Amino acid sequence: MHSVICGDGPMGRALAVALTETGHHADVHGRPPDGSHPPTAFGQADVVFDFSVGAAVMGNVRSALAGGCRRLVIGTTGWSEQHELVDGLLRQHDGAAVVAPTFSPGVNLFLGLAEEAARRFGALEGYDPYIVEWHRAAKLDRPSGTAKELARRVLAAHPRKQRLGDPRREGRAAHDELEVVSLRAGESPGMHLLGFDAAGETVELRLTARDRRAYAAGALLAAEWLLRQPRAPGSHSFTAVVNELLAPVPA
Repeated sequence: MHSVICGDGPMGRALAVALTETGHHADVHGRPPDGSHPPTAFGQADVVFDFSVGAAVMGNVRSALAGGCRRLVIGTTGWSEQHELVDGLLRQHDGAAVVAPTFSPGVNLFLGLAEEAARRFGALEGYDPYIVEWHRAAKLDRPSGTAKELARRVLAAHPRKQRLGDPRREGRAAHDELEVVSLRAGESPGMHLLGFDAAGETVELRLTARDRRAYAAGALLAAEWLLRQPRAPGSHSFTAVVNELLAPVPA
């Protein structure tokens, strides 16, 4: 597999190492001086990985498609307002992309457990849910993409939580608000915690990343999923990739 990685930050470098260790070739492109990569930068890439910045995603997708690549793995966050435009661009050019705020298989399963926990604890009065996430000081977005997805799932499953709390507002949290706290300090690659606090006990689900190897391995799984067989044009979730891995093999 020949691939191009857009983004030479910590995740881009970790992905390049993972590709090299598994016998694949990868070209790593940092931020271009003029704001966008030319289509020729993508050559004959089988897959383009985007782990850049939110403002660059649309341009990277457009250039990759113009350069002839029809398979993309997008792990960049902070561009949700352009998701429909990118999806339309992929469909227009018969391209398919796996798009996710994180490509950790463990995080994907964690999100499913969190959704089920919110549903079960929501059936009990007195267990108040909350989310805490901690990333390195240099991380730009806050909350993280994973924390946003975690909050979305909790709100969808919990019967009494309807909206996110406003961290800028003083005073008590409203009964229907879900509190999400973001920490930016040090070099932590990522920690996400979902808790349910009651008068006599606290129950917590926590996922802590030690490094970025799990995220890189998941991105490779997404690329292999795209290449294994033709996929419908447009964007796909990483959940579809994990579900296919977990599906029982027919006898």
